[in-house]
Amino acid sequence: MNIDQIVQELNKRKDELQLGGGQKRIDKQHAAGSLTARERVAALLDQDSFQEVGLFAEHRGTNFGMQGKKMAADGVVTGAGSIDGRLVHLASQDFTVGGGSAGEVHCAKIVQMMQLSQKTGSPFVFINDSGGARIQEGIDSLSGYGRIFYNNVMLSGVVPQISLICGPCAGGAAYSPALTDFIIQTKAARMFITGPSVIKAVTGEEVSSEELGGPVAQMNNSGVVHFIAEDDLDAVAICKRLLSFLPSNNLEDPPRFESEEVILPDKGLNSVIPLDPKQSYDIREVIGHLMDHGDFMEVQASFAPNLVIGFARIQGRSIGVVANQPCVMAGVLDINASDKAARFIRFCNAFNIPIVTLVDVPGFLPGVEQEYGGIIRHGAKMLFAYSASTVPKITVILRKAYGGAYLAMCSKDLDADRVICWPSAEVAVMGADGAVDIIFRDELNKASDPVARRKELGAEYRSTFATPYAAAARLQADDIIEPAETRRYLAMALDVLHSKREFRPQKKHGLIPL
Repeated sequence: MNIDQIVQELNKRKDELQLGGGQKRIDKQHAAGSLTARERVAALLDQDSFQEVGLFAEHRGTNFGMQGKKMAADGVVTGAGSIDGRLVHLASQDFTVGGGSAGEVHCAKIVQMMQLSQKTGSPFVFINDSGGARIQEGIDSLSGYGRIFYNNVMLSGVVPQISLICGPCAGGAAYSPALTDFIIQTKAARMFITGPSVIKAVTGEEVSSEELGGPVAQMNNSGVVHFIAEDDLDAVAICKRLLSFLPSNNLEDPPRFESEEVILPDKGLNSVIPLDPKQSYDIREVIGHLMDHGDFMEVQASFAPNLVIGFARIQGRSIGVVANQPCVMAGVLDINASDKAARFIRFCNAFNIPIVTLVDVPGFLPGVEQEYGGIIRHGAKMLFAYSASTVPKITVILRKAYGGAYLAMCSKDLDADRVICWPSAEVAVMGADGAVDIIFRDELNKASDPVARRKELGAEYRSTFATPYAAAARLQADDIIEPAETRRYLAMALDVLHSKREFRPQKKHGLIPL
């Protein structure tokens, strides 16, 4: 053979392998409304930037009909490319090849990309579409999953890890996405540890695959999923947008977008919050006024909606936002909200993203169910996460800030770098009504007109304790500002705090309450 014939043979083999399971299976994938593994990679990466690794990989299985069975690229596409000019490493499971089942070599390819992510300081993206472990390979497939889990942990806090669930993701396979930083699940995808048939056999419960492992269930009920995508292309778009807020690794700052904007007072902020502390509003209106172009990427929007978290920018600088949501459960903190906040705070801290906390919180949710569920240890996670964070932390008290929940929302005592109050803020151990009933119980019992006297005492309590001026007098607040000036204040504070350096006692790690 001459060189032209050799190259022709090479190209023929590549073309065959890049077809995955063949045209019929590709057509079936399309008929189900899904892209193929390679189409997902192409949609995610910048044009012509993908460099594949492991195209010619082959499994070594010999049992149960595996001897001599061809599986293109062993059912997973792996390699490196760029997104908006920034390097990423990725793995995309190919459902057209053996149902995307994960065997020894399949997992070895994924692990190789994870290790290259760590070596190069680049994000790792894992597109899941698999029937699970390759049963014919037995313990070798389980060992492969174990190595993926281990490397998920090695990458944790070093580079961002994003999982896209674009098909089935069942059994032990679901634990890898759970170990990553963010999960994006399409509406057609399903994710669970044990499927409906197993659950029915073991417990007698009947449930559909959508009710059990659909994105709504895994977002609203379990809080496993962070974003729900309409389809594969939407999942790719969400992934790209998310990465735009994040640094490539823990040694870099997030990318800063150019901004020549001169920040002017926003008088709309002066009236966005009702003065009546019992009247609700949508905190996302406040966030929209504060952020560049009103752009806010909310995370876990349907899980614990009484607390809002997400990414935004102020003068081109990425920030993480944690905010109470008064229009849901009055913005109280409960078990799920505490978990949601603590994990997000720790992510931001790991990747050098400043945290802006917007406070309007009446307290922790009371109740037997919450106490039995461990609200003490769950609420303590927020205290731990904020206290352990060394990134710039700026807190804005908008209205209510009561009791332990005030502390948990990044008070000055948890080492907030800036705490500012709007003049409508009420900072106190508890609300005036509850405080008056406790402090002045005897006086109210003796009063000729208890209702009028309670109103008088409530006003006295508010002017003495539940006021931003009392907090500022004790240096628990750095300033009290007109709401219209908030965006400008945040921009200036972020500039000042950008060079913040804070060192903590040497140790392996703290022990977050679980």
